[in-house]
Amino acid sequence: MDFTFSEEQQAAAEAAAGVFADVAPDGVPSPADTTGAVADDFDRALWARLAEADLLSLLLDEAYGGAGLDAIALCLVLRESAKVLARVPLLESSAAAATVQAYGGEELRSALLTRAGRGDLVLTVAAHGRTGHDPAELAVTARRDGDRWVLDGVQTAVPWAHNADLVVVPAHTDAHRTVLALVAPDREGVVLAEQISTTGERLGELRLESVPIARVDVIDADGAWEWLRDLLTAGTCALALGLGTAVLRMTGEYTSRREQFGFPVATFQAVAVQAADRYIDLRAMEATLWQAAWRISSGASGTLPAAADLAVAKIWAAEGVRRVVQTAQHLHGGFGADTEYPLHRYHAWAKHLELSLGPAAAHEEALGDLLAAHPLG
Repeated sequence: MDFTFSEEQQAAAEAAAGVFADVAPDGVPSPADTTGAVADDFDRALWARLAEADLLSLLLDEAYGGAGLDAIALCLVLRESAKVLARVPLLESSAAAATVQAYGGEELRSALLTRAGRGDLVLTVAAHGRTGHDPAELAVTARRDGDRWVLDGVQTAVPWAHNADLVVVPAHTDAHRTVLALVAPDREGVVLAEQISTTGERLGELRLESVPIARVDVIDADGAWEWLRDLLTAGTCALALGLGTAVLRMTGEYTSRREQFGFPVATFQAVAVQAADRYIDLRAMEATLWQAAWRISSGASGTLPAAADLAVAKIWAAEGVRRVVQTAQHLHGGFGADTEYPLHRYHAWAKHLELSLGPAAAHEEALGDLLAAHPLG
């Protein structure tokens, strides 16, 4: 395997690091400070800086003001964003726009993509189904009614739903096909209830009651939802990797300063072994992420379908990021629970990422099904 990044991909990562350099993790609103939402909106000032740096249009073609890059470049940028707990819908909006570009009609692409790349239009995705444990595409029905579609159903835990202009909603038809409908949260028949994530951010329960959607705003191309779901999974793994990387660095710096019996605790064998184990977790998270992102970007074939690489990446991301933050809390002692210190924020975000798009067990089951269907022997 050659995971060398191209010059364009490296440039995107460097630009992202520059934008996120001014974000202070200890200034991110803490879920420990309130029982409700930590804020009414995402970080609009940071969103504007991302737009100015052309980081919201990475995956879009030049015709829409984009750079024409791939999933690997997006994951590099997402990794940088998670290091500082950036409160922006970068993954959801980028993935949704890329899906519109790849599978949407010309009218829809013309109406949305340039605006999305400039940050003027914010997109998000309803990817958690009715309960968070069932397939998202089965939670909503879509039926044809003349020249429009009508949606009914419920999607839970929709990120940034209260602040997005459009929500991409997967829905199943009578013909057992999946379509993607772009739904405005304030549209007639849409009921949006507030839910709170472990991060303290506002999520939305999206109820659709006979919501009419114009035909132009529905993507019915085969494979659109699967491609969007895969991109969201890879992006979530990138966020977990960035978060874990920042937490392990924070832990190394703290244990190098903290002394017991006249020596830094980082020199104690028990501490060093735990930190080394978490470093191994991060390297496994990294290798499986780039393998999955490469499969998405290249469309390359393999012994197993790309879904297997994505399942492996999500298994490592979910379990790895949990182990990293748990070890960090342990090695920080009581200081890790101090709300003046950013570690508890990383812990809360890690739990959200661990469960996003399904916990590790769900992907282990999916991987088992793929192995059964594609024997390696």
